[in-house]
Amino acid sequence: MGLNALIDSRDVKFVLYEILEADKLGKYEKFSAFDKDTYDATLELAEQIAVEQLYPASAEADKTGAKYDPQTKSVTIPEGYKTTMNLYRESGFPGLGNDPQWGGVGMPEVICRAIMDYFSAAAVGFITYDSLRGGASRLIENFGSDELKKTYLEKMTTGQWGGTMCLTEPGAGSDVGALKTKAVKQKDGTYLLTGQKIFITAGDNDMFENIIHPVLARIEGDPPGTPGISIFIVPKYLINPDGSLGERNDIITAGIEHKMGIKGSATCSLSLGDNGKCIGYLLGEERQGMKIMFQMMNEARLDVANQAAGCSSAAYMHAITYAKNRIQGSDPAAKGGASVPIIKHPDVKRMLLWMKSQVEAMRMLTLLAAISGDLSHVEQGEKAKEAKGLLDFLIPLCKAGNSDLAWLVTSEAMQVHGGYGYCSEYPVEQFARDCKILAIYEGTNGIQSIDLTMRKLLMNPEMYNFSIFKKRIAETIEKAKGIVDEKYVGAVRDGVTKMDATVKKLAELRDKKKMLDILAIATPLQQAMRMLAHAWMHLWSLTVAVPKLKAIAGDIAGEKVVNLVKDNMEAAFYYGKILSARFYLGSEFKHFQGYLDYITSGEQAVVEAFEEIFTGALPQ
Repeated sequence: MGLNALIDSRDVKFVLYEILEADKLGKYEKFSAFDKDTYDATLELAEQIAVEQLYPASAEADKTGAKYDPQTKSVTIPEGYKTTMNLYRESGFPGLGNDPQWGGVGMPEVICRAIMDYFSAAAVGFITYDSLRGGASRLIENFGSDELKKTYLEKMTTGQWGGTMCLTEPGAGSDVGALKTKAVKQKDGTYLLTGQKIFITAGDNDMFENIIHPVLARIEGDPPGTPGISIFIVPKYLINPDGSLGERNDIITAGIEHKMGIKGSATCSLSLGDNGKCIGYLLGEERQGMKIMFQMMNEARLDVANQAAGCSSAAYMHAITYAKNRIQGSDPAAKGGASVPIIKHPDVKRMLLWMKSQVEAMRMLTLLAAISGDLSHVEQGEKAKEAKGLLDFLIPLCKAGNSDLAWLVTSEAMQVHGGYGYCSEYPVEQFARDCKILAIYEGTNGIQSIDLTMRKLLMNPEMYNFSIFKKRIAETIEKAKGIVDEKYVGAVRDGVTKMDATVKKLAELRDKKKMLDILAIATPLQQAMRMLAHAWMHLWSLTVAVPKLKAIAGDIAGEKVVNLVKDNMEAAFYYGKILSARFYLGSEFKHFQGYLDYITSGEQAVVEAFEEIFTGALPQ
């Protein structure tokens, strides 16, 4: 399709083929059935459905929202979502990355996530239904018994049945180990579950014939905390021996939340076992629930990164269109004269370039994480280990980094629109409302920061994951020599050196058992690490864009290049990539040092603070 209001398709292909070389994955047996033509056709179909069908449905879904009927205790979804889901199924998107054995296509994850960008840009609320379905199906695929696979996988893979992730309870949010949902084993090997689950995205709807819930619960008599948690498959409808739908299971929807955004996505409260008949099937082994669920949680965190990148892209693209068409003020580069589009004003160009540099880095880092997952499955030995190590390190950076930035990017897009951006006639305010949840669900960004700081860094044996991160950056720095201006190469090189020194200081705090000091700076550390990762992405982009522009224009700057850029879309694209990277590395990356100063300041105010100092608020 080319130009659209949601995603820069040229940039998607730049990342996939010119940076990550995803088209070469066909050399591995697992992906030998696919080539670039296949990927391009699939991407173009996704773009068409997202732009023509889903994006218009998003505004309707925002107005009507998901509806709950207290009499039937059922949820209905906006019609536009249902129409799109039917087309989505017919096009084969639900099973795109799943095993062909169960009706999937088996495409690389990096292609699947590029496709998710389009649907996320069109409607974050819609894609929540499919991402949870996919995650739940892969849990069964990886940990389920043969009977569970036979019963559920094919219809989940094809999108006939949906899925969820049931962790949160009224008294167990981030502290999952505090859950109270109970499972009692029956003579036939099934379990009867009782309990309450809240904030369950896609917990009920009328888009799927059945909904399969992976539910965390504690088997009666098992120990408290996370070590005692098991995981169960709890279907909305029980399944007859012939595979048809049976009677309704004893899991009901008690209500839905009324939210700031993603209003078409049903956020449900579920009640299990009110009548003592909620049947669940053990997934994996007893007391392995958290270990198993972490697979889906990690997938879901990358899903959130996708959603954030897509939503940010849509906001940025709308800002470009508005800035090119809104006439206001005379040209600052001329004396007087007629009014001009606001995109000619330096501050508007700054805002657009800031958004561009953030969106491009978000997309690139998320797709790098995805292809690292692919390579961890098809490579052997140390290469596979390194790919998995990089993926693990990038997950919290992508989830927290993208979702924090999405709120800022959508806000900046509103700012470009001026007063109109605050009005519901323009879609940018919906992008802002829709994206805010991304920093909260699937593990708050504070939790992501602690995960990065502790599990992925300070508690990671020999800091292996961090060492792979640094190794890959060093490879890009080496490649950039002689291609990229030393000013930008040096910025990234110095960034790695300074981050390494900062991490060593944190390791000293770890060794001194000063855990509160470490936890107090976990979020600034995550933000600094994200900035370093994005600087790496931009340097990597320069190693490709600089030679490509030189091949087209003979240079990367000057009047000849500027004139060519105005008439040549490929030249304009590469010149834009270069300016985006220069802006980030030469200006935005200056904030990196501020984060490091914060982290190493030794200031104890956070550690010394206690609840009584926060005065002026009403007591509960």
